[in-house]
Amino acid sequence: MKRAIKLRAKADAKARRYSQLLADSIGAAEDAAAQMNALNQLYDVDVSTYTLLTKALHDGGVKGALVDELAQSTPGEELVIFNQVPDGNGGQALPDNALFGELVAGTPIIPASPSM
Repeated sequence: MKRAIKLRAKADAKARRYSQLLADSIGAAEDAAAQMNALNQLYDVDVSTYTLLTKALHDGGVKGALVDELAQSTPGEELVIFNQVPDGNGGQALPDNALFGELVAGTPIIPASPSM
């Protein structure tokens, strides 16, 4: 269990680092495109401002999605998945249990104290 948790934490840290690097590289590509566009206008040429990959990442809104996900989660935050539990009692309410602070009807069962 400890090893699995450690591996999960390592994978989360790596995903965060690479996500931030990718978001930064998309930002750098946007800066380069702005500079290239200014040069195109200055010299009256038409040199491509993006590569195919950076254009696809820019147009796809990947940078915004990555930054949003990084901002909305904390390192090591766990995904909560609700498991479907089989209905073993036909949907009937479970009986009250004093362990959970519920009032139990009937005679309480008090364990005998050990005598020394």
